[in-house]
Amino acid sequence: MGEMGKAIGLLISGTLVYHHCANRNATLLSLFSDVLIVLLSSLAILGLLFRQLNVSVPVDPLEWQISQDTASNIVARLANTVGAAESVLRVAATGHDKRLFLKASSVVISLYFLAALGRIISGMTIAYAGLCLFCLYMACQNSQSTGNSVLNRTNRETSE
Repeated sequence: MGEMGKAIGLLISGTLVYHHCANRNATLLSLFSDVLIVLLSSLAILGLLFRQLNVSVPVDPLEWQISQDTASNIVARLANTVGAAESVLRVAATGHDKRLFLKASSVVISLYFLAALGRIISGMTIAYAGLCLFCLYMACQNSQSTGNSVLNRTNRETSE
């Protein structure tokens, strides 16, 4: 799938999320749980259907399990990530690293600005507008690169 297809797919997905969260006044957590319930129900129904039809599948979704090692690995990585973030924030707060302190300060200022903007306009509307601008940027980049390749091919043909 090309860049244009990615931009269109992202715009469609974002539109569905915006409709669910903004127009239905539901939360993003509600959307996530709805999608998870639909996926798990579909997998369970397919698993039952395949068992009734005696169709063998390489992975039976009704028998999925996670090993103890995998669960421990996931928790260890999460703990390491939280610990690293905490140590970076501690260094930034003490002011020992001036560049890191300025970056953290700019993040705080940006978050304050977004919070003030969020009081005026709904957060989902801001996120959707940002998504639309990002998709427009991706589409323009794609059309510009397509135009450049056509231009290069035309220049090559005229020079021959």
